[in-house]
Formats: sequence, C-alpha cells, structure tokens
Amino acid sequence: MQRFAQTFGVLLAVAVLGGSATAKDVPELKSESFELPTGDRMFTGAGADPVNNNCLTCHSAGMVLVQPKLSKTTWEGIVKKMINVYKAPVPDSDVAGIVDYLSNGPTGGK
Repeated sequence: MQRFAQTFGVLLAVAVLGGSATAKDVPELKSESFELPTGDRMFTGAGADPVNNNCLTCHSAGMVLVQPKLSKTTWEGIVKKMINVYKAPVPDSDVAGIVDYLSNGPTGGK
C-alpha cells in the first residue's frame, strides 16, 4: 500500500506541475526481494529456549555466534531495538532470559 501511495504521489506531482517533468525526471521505482539466511544450528545450554524461540525467526545461530562478546547492557539495547524498531514479537517475559543468555556467551550446536 505504501508503494502505491508513493507511486500515486509521483504521478500526482507530475500532473500538478502541468507535465513540466519529463519521463527521465521521474524516478524509477523497483521492488526488491531478499532471502534471510537459514541454518539448522540452534542455541544450546541452560537458558537457550527463549533465544531459540524468538531470535531464530530472523537470525541464524551462526550469525549471532560470530558476534564479539558484548556486555549485558549492550545486548539489552540490541534486544530492545529488535522489539521497538524492527517490531520483533518478543514477549516481555522472554527479554531478560535472552539478554542473560547472550551476554553470558551463547553456544550453538546441531
């Protein structure tokens, strides 16, 4: 719907300007697609369940496991960003467990 509104807005601007814009002046809008990485690895060890249940929806375990060791405060900020900015559907009851697990050095297995 947003793409339609943007396209409609460009066309409306051309019409309102009396056609002074030429076809070469109108930006070309393209659809983009991408695939999220997949993997069969999961997080292991005590406290891994909230991470497996929430984070693997968008992130592979391998992607998370290559991150440098980060503080609890930093991981808390990252998890909150995933929820607030990217709208990750993480229940409030899982946030502390995810932050604790990631800040204590996650482990992954098969």
